[in-house]
Amino acid sequence: MNTQKIIAESIAKEYLPKEEGRLHALKKLDTKVKRPARIFAYLFGSAFSLVAGTGMCLAMQVIGSGTTMMIVGIAVGLVGFTVCAVNYPIYRKILQKRKEKYAYEIVELARRICEETDAEAIG
Repeated sequence: MNTQKIIAESIAKEYLPKEEGRLHALKKLDTKVKRPARIFAYLFGSAFSLVAGTGMCLAMQVIGSGTTMMIVGIAVGLVGFTVCAVNYPIYRKILQKRKEKYAYEIVELARRICEETDAEAIG
């Protein structure tokens, strides 16, 4: 076996244009469906975790002092924790809507890939 030939072919593969097959298109479509829901969940969850943390700091009088600030801190903390608890159901709802929107395309593309694979296995 000629190792120089193998190395040359592997380097040449890196410079050849990539073929975008159906499987690649399917993965791309799947990512297109899931990305907006994930981005929303991360941003929404992070923002309201900070709100909850601010409320905890106010309640423990790390920020501010007095009974009024403690009551405000408890209220702010409860709002933050409540919204964080609602984050996952909202994420699921967004994801479900996007899955319904793209379901036909994904199923159709997956069916074509399966048919190609079956045809290759037979032939």
